[in-house]
Amino acid sequence: MKLKKPGTTLLQLLIWVAVLLLIFFSALPMDGPRKSVISTIISTLSYAIIIYGNILFLYPIFYQKRKFVWYGVLVVLLLVVVGMLRGYISIIVYQYFSIIKPVHISFWRLLYYVPSGILIYILSLIFRISIAYFTLKQQTEEIMLQKSQAELNLLKSQVQPHFLFNTLNNIYYKVYKVDPPSANLIERLSDIMRYFVDESPKDVVPLSTEVAFIENYMALERIRIRYGVIINFEKAYQAELRIPPMLLMTFVENIFKHGINKSSKQNQIDISLVQKGGYLLFSTSNRWFNSTVPTNTNGFGISNLSKRLSMLYGSNFELTTQKNGELYLAFLKIPLL
Repeated sequence: MKLKKPGTTLLQLLIWVAVLLLIFFSALPMDGPRKSVISTIISTLSYAIIIYGNILFLYPIFYQKRKFVWYGVLVVLLLVVVGMLRGYISIIVYQYFSIIKPVHISFWRLLYYVPSGILIYILSLIFRISIAYFTLKQQTEEIMLQKSQAELNLLKSQVQPHFLFNTLNNIYYKVYKVDPPSANLIERLSDIMRYFVDESPKDVVPLSTEVAFIENYMALERIRIRYGVIINFEKAYQAELRIPPMLLMTFVENIFKHGINKSSKQNQIDISLVQKGGYLLFSTSNRWFNSTVPTNTNGFGISNLSKRLSMLYGSNFELTTQKNGELYLAFLKIPLL
């Protein structure tokens, strides 16, 4: 879960300021200013370790991945260690400033500080829900803004699309009489344009439609490659699956822009799209001819894709790219809808 957005950062800052003031003024009447300041700092730091240790580490890594036993054990360990450490530091600092008389620091005395952390742990769950709510609200606003902008751009670009499709169909029939292969390419181009107009604005599309779009794109890219390219496309998934549009296209587009040598006779692309264990796994492998990996290509770069995946799936996805010798490997894992 991301906590670096300006809205959630400000919210956290205000909460911690309120906690500091609450602890300080609660302790002030009985402990005096000096002891209140020390106890406030130590207590707040220990609370922060419990809260952020839970919501940023234990909860997403263990609880969300259904490792409940490990999560419970580590929560107890966190509370015990932080509580006893808080007690030890408090006693040492109080003695240093002569606030209390020297005492023997025993295990049982330190264990006395542990129970207060239980309430903080419960509050950390509430804190996490609050942060998640504001993060989700902010992401929803961003998605709505992007959707509105996309719809506006689409309206601007839709200059009689049906007229264009009908014209392409007429050209297709004319060309088919003399050059069927070229006519087939025109048909693929028409399908790609129809996808952009009819399918891409939707929230989800059939996976088969997305695959057909990718195959049409690759067929048109092939005609630009002098010696051709070998494409191995492994497909193993249920026909009724649906995914958000244009999630897979980024990798394929990057392959043809940076993984093809037009003067080589040994261009090869390996693509795999497999359904496995409630997830869809998409991987690509190709030779890499450019030294610079693009981060933003016509708005559909890897960086933008990662942001979009975060908005769609939170942290429940995996996206990796790496070089392995002469090969460039990309991998995407998303949950099925």
